[in-house]
Amino acid sequence: MHPVVLDQPYEFVPPYKGTWWPWFLQQFARRQLRKTYGIEEFKCSGIERLQQSMEAGHSVLLASNHCRPADPLVIAELCRLAGTSPYTMASWHVFMQSRFQRYLLRRIGGFSVYREGMDRQSLDAAVEILREAKRPLVIFPEGAITRTNDRLLALMDGISFIARAAAKKRASETPPGQVVVLPVALRYRFHGAIDAAVSETLDSIERRLSWRPLRNLDSVERIYRVGQALLWLKEIEYFGRPQMGEIPARLQKLIDQILVPRERVWRNGRTEDTTVARVKLLRSAILPDLIDDKVDDQEKDRRWDQLADMYIAQQ
Repeated sequence: MHPVVLDQPYEFVPPYKGTWWPWFLQQFARRQLRKTYGIEEFKCSGIERLQQSMEAGHSVLLASNHCRPADPLVIAELCRLAGTSPYTMASWHVFMQSRFQRYLLRRIGGFSVYREGMDRQSLDAAVEILREAKRPLVIFPEGAITRTNDRLLALMDGISFIARAAAKKRASETPPGQVVVLPVALRYRFHGAIDAAVSETLDSIERRLSWRPLRNLDSVERIYRVGQALLWLKEIEYFGRPQMGEIPARLQKLIDQILVPRERVWRNGRTEDTTVARVKLLRSAILPDLIDDKVDDQEKDRRWDQLADMYIAQQ
């Protein structure tokens, strides 16, 4: 099963409007961050901007980068420190892992968005949250987890639509209200002996590559060598041979090698500016027949293979 794509009819998971559960679950955010993600310390600057916006009665949209799976909990802790509880727009697949997870995610303020198509219910819910101006709305506009502290991917256009639609509604009220978009920058730092922490993992990867562990090299050099080897393996898989040149150019070439043939088949050759947008639109074209069970088993396998390839391209 593809990690983030489901061949089931989409069912909107609405936001839970109560306030006690979000407040209660926020009390455990730091414990969960430490236990699950190893986050020991939490520092926040600029929190007064969120507090001032809410005290002024503004609707608040928190637009954050999305570099780690821990990000929603980090934002929940930020909001706890500011004296509020957020609503968070989250990909539908995370609600489908288990009933218990779905229950908890809703209670802490999560509601679903269908990334493989137009989700009018989710957009309407987001606009209504901002119109009410009771609690902040959190959106991760990059549309995917980037796994990087220092690079921001291109933003999806849904956030601007939501903000404009809500601002129009608030402007027509008496008295008129405002929608404030507050960007949030999340950055994770490692405190400790990084070489010792990554050595065991690098040993394991190098052995899986049939190498002897290269402990005589520093960790950064080992990481680059492992990354080069793994990139070569993918180039052999998709091109038939390793490629040469600078890493960024080779990565883009590999992405195009995966996506361009699919775009010819599913989108008549049309493409987009960003990889996340390209993958999103391809999924939107491939999934409907899978969901409606209109293809035979052989075609299902072919389409799942294509979806897996697209996931590789996005990562």
